[in-house]
Amino acid sequence: MIPRLDAAALSAGEPEALAQMRVAAEEVGFATVYNTVFTSARMRFVLAAYRAFFALPFEIKDKVNMARTGSNRGWGAPKSEQVDPNANPDYKEVFDCGYTLRDGDPRVALSVYAPNHWPDRPAGFEQVIRAYYSDALDVARGILRGIAMSIGSDADFFEDKFDCPMALLRGNYYPPRPDWAGEKDFGIGAHTDYGCLTLLATDGQPGLEVQPRGHSDWLPVQAPPGEFIINFGEMLEMWTAGRVVATLHRVRGGPEERISVPLFFNPNVETNVAPIGSGKVIRAGDHLSKRYAETYVHLQGTQTG
Repeated sequence: MIPRLDAAALSAGEPEALAQMRVAAEEVGFATVYNTVFTSARMRFVLAAYRAFFALPFEIKDKVNMARTGSNRGWGAPKSEQVDPNANPDYKEVFDCGYTLRDGDPRVALSVYAPNHWPDRPAGFEQVIRAYYSDALDVARGILRGIAMSIGSDADFFEDKFDCPMALLRGNYYPPRPDWAGEKDFGIGAHTDYGCLTLLATDGQPGLEVQPRGHSDWLPVQAPPGEFIINFGEMLEMWTAGRVVATLHRVRGGPEERISVPLFFNPNVETNVAPIGSGKVIRAGDHLSKRYAETYVHLQGTQTG
């Protein structure tokens, strides 16, 4: 049901890999990906860094609380997000970081390129996460090449539109499902992602559920450390005039804790993501800012550029 893709074959444009990507992009909205630069051992190291951060006392994490930083950078406490307006705020914790602009870049004033806020502990956390972020960007670029070729565009269609990406890296901590949780309580409620491509690493624990279009059932999706789950967001669906689909997904939570690490890979802020050939203009940064303001509890009721 959910395609499994060889990342190297996809980036190279091998016909079988492109055919599988076409199914993932146009029908399912999800796939799993293997054969990247990330080994299982390295991914477990990255996951351990996030686990060590989330295990810190509240007082340490609160020093980089995004409710105070005023952007989506730093730590997000439980119930700091509400992705499904018909559910209660999500009970997960998060840590967000993003793309660092060069000195003097005027876009530094924009919220989508907000400065990162790194904790003092655990030791080496910033270095581990920065290195992962850099290599994950390259993996995401290769997958975008495959998406472009699979839907009949030039392989490099997206290349110049992602040279200064609004790429948000997140660590998610899902605790065991709380005893108090009811039917409207989720680790993360049902939603489609806001941007273009999500590259998701996990610790292998179950939890993610997907509802493909036309289906009433929720399907579990898993990948071991060193492999990835990918999915497509609202922006890419709009940009491709509906050819690529954004699919509902959620994490209800289970008896075990779970760590996941999504990279939300989105284009440069000024990129026009209106349907190709429509003659309209929709700035990627405007779309993301609007959706962030609707989701982060501390930003609700605000609109930022």
